[in-house]
Amino acid sequence: MNVHHSLTKIFTLSSFALFVCLLVPQLRAQDEVHAMGGTNADRVRIAAASFKAMNSDAQTTALKATFDSTFYNDLSVAGIFDMVSRSMTPQESPGNPTEIKVATWSAAPASAAMVAFGNIGVTGGKLTVNGWLFDTRNDANPQVVNKTYNEAASQDAVRKVAHQFADEIIYRLGGGINGVAETKIYFVGSRTGAKEIWAMDYDGQNAHQITNLGTVSLSPRISPDNNELAFASLSKQGWAIRIFSFELNRYLSFPTGTNGSSNLTPAWSADNKSLAFSSSRSGDPEIWVSDSNGGKAERLTNIKGPDVAPTWNPRSNSQLAWVSGRTGLPQIYVMDADGTNVQRMTDGGYAISPSWSPNGLFLTFSWNRKYGPGAPGGQDIYVMDIATKKWIQLTHGSGSNDFPSWAPDGRHIVFERSLDGKADIWSMLADGTDQRQLTHDGHSFMPNWSWK
Repeated sequence: MNVHHSLTKIFTLSSFALFVCLLVPQLRAQDEVHAMGGTNADRVRIAAASFKAMNSDAQTTALKATFDSTFYNDLSVAGIFDMVSRSMTPQESPGNPTEIKVATWSAAPASAAMVAFGNIGVTGGKLTVNGWLFDTRNDANPQVVNKTYNEAASQDAVRKVAHQFADEIIYRLGGGINGVAETKIYFVGSRTGAKEIWAMDYDGQNAHQITNLGTVSLSPRISPDNNELAFASLSKQGWAIRIFSFELNRYLSFPTGTNGSSNLTPAWSADNKSLAFSSSRSGDPEIWVSDSNGGKAERLTNIKGPDVAPTWNPRSNSQLAWVSGRTGLPQIYVMDADGTNVQRMTDGGYAISPSWSPNGLFLTFSWNRKYGPGAPGGQDIYVMDIATKKWIQLTHGSGSNDFPSWAPDGRHIVFERSLDGKADIWSMLADGTDQRQLTHDGHSFMPNWSWK
């Protein structure tokens, strides 16, 4: 059996569920990707001082260590800063504006344009953090940010405060774009045996299990308001779309998600009112759209060959990209939200798993451009300019890379990387730099970055 015929079989209804379970020219707009990701040479050089302990409480010491490491990491991965290494920062730990010697931080070797500093303490079980950001080049009025945070003292609380202060600085210095330190990543985890839906902080910390269905659950998609989680789950009746409400802490009725033997790959519209998904209720897997309650289901595609993995243009909410096997091997397509104006985006190979950038200008997806006999290739992550169909390759020859998902700041992408049969979640900047492994269990798949 030849390769083309084998892959065509994979995209038939009977074996598509198994598939999802198991898993040039340069882009002329590359500078736009760099600018969007904040990855050009004009980064702000910023230093993060070790925060000063306000007292000798034992809890203060422990929470201060967590705060300092979390805060530094948040700024480091933001994609818009040239971080001053800890080894180059002055030894002082200024706790307030009267204690900082700005000239020391602006001088070599730190040479910082901005410096973040403050104090932290626990009294009577209450955590207090005071933070400042100073512009070392403005002698007359150096203060840029001053924030005070009060929380019940805990490790979770101090991480939350570190994320909040980091995001405040990122917002102020990053062109008014919110940071992602307070966002979540949802993913499929099989570390307990069954494939369940999990969530973790954007940096891979605080991983916890969401579902406990004891079956195979795939393709988690968090709603734009962060209140509901849609995913596909295998039951005795076949694949169904399920909705879990975080507000109500229970599953919601979604009747259109159980109609037919195969309902897969849900995707929320940007206005939170609609859900697109793939369903075989008409015989062939097609793209359908319903309202968020599972009503008013409409079929958008109607052509032989499986249509799966829709994703909305979050900027306009008037377009969807998806994967279609109508020409044989899977390719990325774009259409208007009513199913018209269909355009093929990829020009060959094996292209799957599209995700639309927050500004609506780019698609990221997984692509093996050399798929076929005699032309060994690799499954890598790409970014394509929608207007020109030109692209850049983000990953290169390191494992099999799939399921990219754009962060809400447009500067980061999360994806799955499989090495030696073990799958983990990674993140990177939108130009492919600063790749970081977030999970280390070898059983983490299909990540989805929250909208906010």
